[in-house]
Amino acid sequence: GMRDFFGDNGYDVVDRSALADGDVTHQTIWGVADEDLYKLVIREVDSRHARGKTVFAHVMTTSNHRPFTYPAGRIDIPSGTSRGGAAKYSDWAIGKFMNDAATRPWFKDTLFVFVADHTSDGRGNTDLPREKFRIPMIIYSPENVKPAQVDVVASQIDVGPTLLALLNVSYTSRFFGQDIMTEGQHHPRALMSNYLTVGYLEGGVLVELSPKRQSRVRDSDGRVLAASDPRAQTSLRETIAYFQVASDVLKAP
Repeated sequence: GMRDFFGDNGYDVVDRSALADGDVTHQTIWGVADEDLYKLVIREVDSRHARGKTVFAHVMTTSNHRPFTYPAGRIDIPSGTSRGGAAKYSDWAIGKFMNDAATRPWFKDTLFVFVADHTSDGRGNTDLPREKFRIPMIIYSPENVKPAQVDVVASQIDVGPTLLALLNVSYTSRFFGQDIMTEGQHHPRALMSNYLTVGYLEGGVLVELSPKRQSRVRDSDGRVLAASDPRAQTSLRETIAYFQVASDVLKAP
């Protein structure tokens, strides 16, 4: 599934099969421990850098998943006891990865982006509780990006355009996302989805579209707005437009 998806989209897929058993400290049904994966990332980037290549590496970590197990002796919470332990171990592994990467010649020219795919309890429901969609996104490149906090409503579709803008890359695309640092400041909004429901959040108003043309519009306090409310009508039209155009673009030859 995932290998086919990424392979079909031009990725070189590098996974557990690239590691010798001796290079694996710990593994679960999901994959190897984060620290083992990061060691592999450094090895892969090193080899490409040595050949004069520029690198885009998309790294999917798994230690912060059930059964929440990880190598012993890394942190002060025993393996397999809690999500908090897995999160702390993941954080420890990122720190080790950054320390290791900082010794490499490619580090100063590299942009690191840390972003989640979802929260611990934001999946499987049919509605879209906005508080369950808050995820971190951290961009780290001490030579190139000054420390700052960007407090703008955005969503995962904005990661690509923001990253390409920071890299100063020109491109042609069908991105629905926007650069969080420029357009995103003027038109903050987030597109959301969960199981069969899709949503759109702008100006505190959240629209949910569900199968069989069902819709619901909530204000910033979570109250459902009447269909006759002008805010509900405007937001509903904009939401439908986003997803209808996306559907049309996807079907286009």
